Amino acid sequence: MRIKTGDKVLVIRGKDRGKTGLVKVADRITERVKVEGINIYKRHQRGGRQNRQPGGIVEVVAALSAANVMVICPSCSHPTRIGHRLDGKTKHRICKNCQAIIENVKK
Repeated sequence: MRIKTGDKVLVIRGKDRGKTGLVKVADRITERVKVEGINIYKRHQRGGRQNRQPGGIVEVVAALSAANVMVICPSCSHPTRIGHRLDGKTKHRICKNCQAIIENVKK
């Protein structure tokens, strides 16, 4: 999966099509991502008995398929596909539009 935590992405499918946000969780096994402020659902939650948490309706962020988002290139500010380039022994992610290197965001 070429999308990583901290990438700015554009949603291209679903009810939130056209919105942008930062990836908070990227699951490589299921190839799903959670984007902040996107794909929010309401969950009815029961109150806790031991630590006295109140119940109610809670908004949670649901995961999207990684195929339904595109990375926004930081240099050209366009949604793009991601490619790879080897420089010596290091592998870099590159923008397919402008060929700029997309740096990995530190957690």
